[in-house]
Amino acid sequence: MSAVRQEAVDGGVEVRLEGLTRTYGQLRALDQLDLTIEPGELVALLGPSGCGKTTALRILAGLDRADSGRVVVDGRDISGVAANRRDMGMVFQAYSLFPHLTVLDNVAFGLKVRGVGAGERRRRALEVLELVGLADRAGRYAAQLSGGQQQRVALARALAVEPTVLLLDEPLSALDAKVRGQLRDEIRRVQLEVGRTTVFVTHDQEEALAIADRVAVMNGGHLEQIATPEELYTRPRTRFVAEFVGLTNPVAAVVDGDSATVLGCRVPVLPGSVTSGAGTALVRPEWLSATPDATGQGTVVTRSFLGSLVRVVCELQNGGSVVVQTSSAEGAGLAPGTRVQVGVAPTAVLVAPEDAGLPDATSGGPSAS
Repeated sequence: MSAVRQEAVDGGVEVRLEGLTRTYGQLRALDQLDLTIEPGELVALLGPSGCGKTTALRILAGLDRADSGRVVVDGRDISGVAANRRDMGMVFQAYSLFPHLTVLDNVAFGLKVRGVGAGERRRRALEVLELVGLADRAGRYAAQLSGGQQQRVALARALAVEPTVLLLDEPLSALDAKVRGQLRDEIRRVQLEVGRTTVFVTHDQEEALAIADRVAVMNGGHLEQIATPEELYTRPRTRFVAEFVGLTNPVAAVVDGDSATVLGCRVPVLPGSVTSGAGTALVRPEWLSATPDATGQGTVVTRSFLGSLVRVVCELQNGGSVVVQTSSAEGAGLAPGTRVQVGVAPTAVLVAPEDAGLPDATSGGPSAS
């Protein structure tokens, strides 16, 4: 474990959501949600709108109450504790800065409410502003800052009170792409430095994969899978996870034992796959190859240049199409209309129950033309 990561673990607390259920009329926002966050860990709650991720965060913050279940922080059940007594810092999508206060006074506001003296307030506010790189803006007002700077002030304000847990609710969604990427990295740097256990809610898969120690994918109020970004991407446990996180090709497959035939190639299968017979393999574009071949089973339909990568859509002779992603060098000869042989790398795939209308799984070798 790195020194930075050890510092985070030493400074954080364990958070447990145990059997959380929450309904709003006929809507079941959370359905027996169980989730454990390790001390000092940053966990991203990822999922589509309505999956329950924000509801879970609000219950953790004390802004909403579960119908059943418990919230346990550092071994203490805080389910009945008021929000203002939970010792948590929260950053929302909206910056919510006081326009009539300077940056310094905005950051020090929570300390003032807690009765901290003026000298100590100033010292701690300047300390966290230095941490987020805005000490030189301490005397300015919100209207004089960019959106990214305002969100960094909001982060500093949450950190100034030295919360036990830091909660981030879609904090970057109002920013443009370039600023969002920069601030995402900044949040991660700060979180590692202060060592706070952190929950980060987002619907953006790239954001979640880039920033989190582990990603918790939610769907319909329950947890589909929680894993490191790498494991989540390469070893999804359910079809929902495979299709929600990253690009996926549904390709016909035939499972036999611990492997499957996909486009004429034998590949290992992941746990959770169908145990035998026909199914649908969920294959990442970069696990496919497209080699120019006059007798191949595919034809390039479109080609997209993405800098270091090339992404092509190949129409298969026996029906359907796949997306193939490769390096720019390897994709140089893949112009639209090129006949190709589509292959599959020997990477383990999840094979879900069969989809109708997919091309024959065994059709992968040279075809008569």
